[in-house]
Amino acid sequence: MKKFYLFTLIVVVMSNLVSAQNASIAEDINKKTFLVSDKVICQKVTFKNRYGITLVGDLYTPKNSSDELLPALAISGPFGAVKEQSSGLYAQSMAERGFIALAFDPSYTGESGGEPRHVASPDINTEDLSAAVDFLGIQKKVDRNKIGMIGICGFGGFALNAAAVDKRIKAVVATSMYDITRAASKGYFDKVTLDERTKALEQVSLQRWRDAENGKPAYGQCPNPDKLKGDEPEFVKSYFDYYKTERGFHPSSINSNGSWTITNSFSLMNMPILTYIKEISPRPILLIAGENAHSRYFSEDAYNAASEPKELMIISNAVHVDLYDRLDVIPFDKLKSFFNENLK
Repeated sequence: MKKFYLFTLIVVVMSNLVSAQNASIAEDINKKTFLVSDKVICQKVTFKNRYGITLVGDLYTPKNSSDELLPALAISGPFGAVKEQSSGLYAQSMAERGFIALAFDPSYTGESGGEPRHVASPDINTEDLSAAVDFLGIQKKVDRNKIGMIGICGFGGFALNAAAVDKRIKAVVATSMYDITRAASKGYFDKVTLDERTKALEQVSLQRWRDAENGKPAYGQCPNPDKLKGDEPEFVKSYFDYYKTERGFHPSSINSNGSWTITNSFSLMNMPILTYIKEISPRPILLIAGENAHSRYFSEDAYNAASEPKELMIISNAVHVDLYDRLDVIPFDKLKSFFNENLK
């Protein structure tokens, strides 16, 4: 009998340890990289995109809001980040200003579904944003005629692509925008030659056979190094400062703690997403970039390619990642006035 009680005690202790460990993991996954506001309500939600992939998001609603229908915003990015990072901060901050805001993990990343993990797609990631609009438009407190979108970094480009085809999006903002498809195929400042692009695609094409033989994809390195040597470009140091330190590190973020599949660039290099940017008009576009951001030219080129109404806002002395989380840099009041004016 004593052995039975001892065995039972061990089982109970082990069960409690496992439960505590699981709770700790869940807490780490859901922990925000920004201070949580007491002015909003944050609710975990799920919805499906057109391909049947379940997406997980945080829905931010202003506290003590009236019975009046509210404007809503779909928010995602940066590329390789999760909703507990920059997009969540944007959503919370816009909810403080009277909007219902949804920050979500794109397909194949974070808490959202999709296998294999850590894959990007210009088509599916654009669809993810429209699926967020689907979800917002059926919420009882949302005015479905007043839905806007904010894309951060690589999801700035995807947001512009979504707005071009999805006419329900009444206004769109891209901050620290990347055209990921252009960067993947041409490199920074379009310096990759045709020969270099061809060789890169040959290597990725051969990797597909290796993955097929192994029955699973191979993964590369984390986009950001664990340590800096000191001679890196300034933008690499900036990414490190956000993603690899307490400032913005999150265990679920590819940019902090993971890696993309080696074949991830395959479709990105072949599908330019800003082909129809002119067709966003007559709905307004706001592009925001840091004065000293290495990515500034993406926003400037998108502005030049777009039709009116459009606006380009350059933030003095700011770099790319300053628009991820610097509350004294991100022009939230400008975002509020832009959407209030255009979500009519």
